[in-house]
Amino acid sequence: MTLQQGWKVRATAVWLAALVWFAAQPCWAVSPTAREIARAHDWTAARFGKTPTADPPFSFIYGDSSSADLFKKWKIKRRSRPLDKARVEHLATFTDPKTHLVVACRAVEYLDFPTVEWTLSFKNSGTNDTPIISDIRALDVALVRDESGEFVLHWNKGDTCAPDSYQPMTDVLGPSASKQISPAGGRPTNGGYPYWNITTGGGGTIAVISWAGQWSASFERDAGQTLRVRAGQELTHFKLSPGEEVRSPLAVLQFYDGGWVRGQNIWRRWMIAHNVPKLDGKPLRPFASACNGNHYPGIITNATTELLFLRRYLEEGVKPDFWWEDAGWYKCGNPPDWVNTGTWEVDPARWPKGLREVSDWCRTKGIKTIVWFEPERVAAGTWLADNHPDWVFGGKAGGLLNLGNPVSRRWLTARISEIITKQGIDLYRQDFNIDPLAYWRANDAEDRQGITEIKHITGYFAYWDELKRRHHGMLIDSCSSGGRRNDLETLRRAVPLLRSDNIFDPLAEQCHTYGISFWVPFNGTGFMTFDKYLIRSAMSPEFTMGVDTRLKDADYAMLRKVYEDWKLVSPCYFGDYYPLTPHSLEKNAWMGWQFDRPETGEGMVQAFRREECAEGSLTLKLQGLDPEAVYAVKNLDSGEAMEATGRALTDQGLTVTIADRPGSVLLSYRRVR
Repeated sequence: MTLQQGWKVRATAVWLAALVWFAAQPCWAVSPTAREIARAHDWTAARFGKTPTADPPFSFIYGDSSSADLFKKWKIKRRSRPLDKARVEHLATFTDPKTHLVVACRAVEYLDFPTVEWTLSFKNSGTNDTPIISDIRALDVALVRDESGEFVLHWNKGDTCAPDSYQPMTDVLGPSASKQISPAGGRPTNGGYPYWNITTGGGGTIAVISWAGQWSASFERDAGQTLRVRAGQELTHFKLSPGEEVRSPLAVLQFYDGGWVRGQNIWRRWMIAHNVPKLDGKPLRPFASACNGNHYPGIITNATTELLFLRRYLEEGVKPDFWWEDAGWYKCGNPPDWVNTGTWEVDPARWPKGLREVSDWCRTKGIKTIVWFEPERVAAGTWLADNHPDWVFGGKAGGLLNLGNPVSRRWLTARISEIITKQGIDLYRQDFNIDPLAYWRANDAEDRQGITEIKHITGYFAYWDELKRRHHGMLIDSCSSGGRRNDLETLRRAVPLLRSDNIFDPLAEQCHTYGISFWVPFNGTGFMTFDKYLIRSAMSPEFTMGVDTRLKDADYAMLRKVYEDWKLVSPCYFGDYYPLTPHSLEKNAWMGWQFDRPETGEGMVQAFRREECAEGSLTLKLQGLDPEAVYAVKNLDSGEAMEATGRALTDQGLTVTIADRPGSVLLSYRRVR
């Protein structure tokens, strides 16, 4: 048997075993079916297999010709190999015999999910500059519907620091319909959101483009039964120098049968299984943090008061998993202002023993340390602007640090890595409060449009990858003015501990949880007042506490109770997600959802009655339950308990009553027999 035959036998065996396993799963659990896995496998084989029968799912223009026309004349090589038990890599290279441009498409097929992804690279292997490469669309696919239903596009708004961030939206794409979506300013989830679920009657397709910069997507319906989906970096029009190589965004497709919410839960399961980063090499679990920066004038923190805040948390019986030191700990001008980033040194006036004084104390109490950085934004008058203006788009006046410059990136990596080690930092929090697009495009010549953006994004990922290599097991936070840089490749390296800067507003927090939970299983937010309704509204997988613990007469009994309730139900955030009410931005509405773990038979329900809502009761029809099983349901506020079958809870529903306006209820349930 040859090596090539060997991997085929292994891949086939793993694939068949996966089909058997999926077919044996309980009918009520959201797991990929054998049919879904087969559909994804057939789609992948038709485009990335040894003898493809369909056009490649990407496109570009080279000179004046389309890739579809050029590939008929270019030399093509294909190979496949297993990456691990769950993934097979398919590599196709397309070489222009005239200019020696090599286009490589690396696709990864998942054997345990109906999912395939791919990325393109373009390399000039010749001795002269290439012709212009333009209009690169890493995702270019045609979806064909049957007669059972029209195309419906389910999409979400990106974060704009507003209550409607992550709002779920729906568009019916009838004959000749057209829709375009893009973010603003070069941050990938700033207004736009590059995750889409397209239903076609009895099932659908999830399509995702991952690019940590400016992307655009179009959905073009013909007069018949076809929808063309195209997405990629918004502007590409460049030549490549000899030896130069660049990459495209990552594209992902996932196939599913049934309703669109079921499709979202298959996506969530794939995210948890293959994408959510690990902490110390172990699967990530919910955790709580204590962040006190908002109680300082200008967020200018100091060691003495931080220790006071933290000691008080422990005195009141509320122990966080992390101490969160946010912006303002570094040298940032006179008078100090946290926005003056670019001198990455601990301010000795406020931290005479460094951050270590507090991080070491935390370690003795079993508490880890999160510290905020913002390396890409450089303010005038800081060390970077004064000493290396050549590294900064904007020079001495400040602007954007060029991560596409290997020299500046090496310096930054060494400097930040040294701080992480010397100050005892366990979780690296990176913010990004600047729109980079204008800097990138101003640096490009007419025949190099898009190159600066590509190199910056490539450098951004290389920087994070090297930090993670040097600090094995370290987690990264992907903040960007809240949640404005949460493309898939970022989320493979980091988690959004602050999903939006619109915080401390119960209505907004409820709406954010409702929308982001479709796509991002692990996300975080926080609160800073002793307000039970707000705290309940802010419950999330990462739960940030920011109350003023210097207050001795505050309602710590309530805080302890809500915190213990969160710890009880928080594992459910890694289950399937079901919205139980419509999304609403109105003050006279209810909002509710369910997180269900069918493998353990546990789950939780949250519901909120807003301040102008007249109805005091609402019946919620639960989902995802075993119809024949009996579930014990407990109200964690009143302590009331009941038992009901899964069929009763899903068909007749569960009636909840909230007397207060505004008010909330938290229910836990478990399968008892």
